[in-house]
Amino acid sequence: MEKRLSDINTIKNILSKHGFTFSKALGQNFLVNPHVCPRMAEMSGAGNGIGVIEVGPGIGVLTCELAKLADKVTAIELDKRLIPVLDETLGEFRNVKIINGDVMELDLHKLIEEEFGGMRVVVCANLPYYITSPVIMRLLEERLPIEAITVMVQKEAAQRICAPVGTRQCGAVTCAVNYYAEAEMLFSVSAGSFMPPPKVDSAVIRLSIRQNPPVETVNEEKMFAVIKAAFAQRRKTVVNSLSNSLHIEKQNVTKALSESGIPLNARAEQLSLEQFAAVSDAIFSE
Repeated sequence: MEKRLSDINTIKNILSKHGFTFSKALGQNFLVNPHVCPRMAEMSGAGNGIGVIEVGPGIGVLTCELAKLADKVTAIELDKRLIPVLDETLGEFRNVKIINGDVMELDLHKLIEEEFGGMRVVVCANLPYYITSPVIMRLLEERLPIEAITVMVQKEAAQRICAPVGTRQCGAVTCAVNYYAEAEMLFSVSAGSFMPPPKVDSAVIRLSIRQNPPVETVNEEKMFAVIKAAFAQRRKTVVNSLSNSLHIEKQNVTKALSESGIPLNARAEQLSLEQFAAVSDAIFSE
């Protein structure tokens, strides 16, 4: 079965048999390019002694490739209509478990402990565009015992996430991801690789989890609030965007920037993670 899962006619027949129709709300686009999933699975770190969490397995194309490499794959699928489809497409694999649930609501620490019991764990997923950042940030912020997150996302999002902090493409999510992990772009995937084809291209990225954050801050939560506020009005200077978004007196923000050695005309995209930490500590230390 797994060899035919990239064949459009096979996919249509399976979905038709189960009365399945694509959900725009869930951002469902299934991979039909036979070369993408094997490459993605191989680059995810799946292998002997490794457990894999997959988010949104769809009809199981990537799941099959992961199951051939890893000791165990636990796939979390939100759409209960796909469970019988997956039971059929993944029936030959004894090392795959499907959980019908929402990755944003499940207790992931408990899931890892129960499913993998001390095994090394990585995450691999073809994420729906509409929920890319929330899923990535949930996986990072939970500080799960995982080694890496390899995901396919919209190409524009991939470029933003992997942009160096302090450059024009950098955004709030760039800084947040960089705090928890080292991000790298692996390869691009054309829109024609999917059924139905989305309107934009995709890319596969890998986030290698850091053992320790690259900067120190007195309060992580407040630092992320500063970062979010700075990019909320990214065309304005940091002085104005922080003052407006955080409702802080402009003179206090100016003082914090001066203490941190940051020019008063600087914009959010020009600041390093170290500078954001310094500004946050200066603002909230008093």
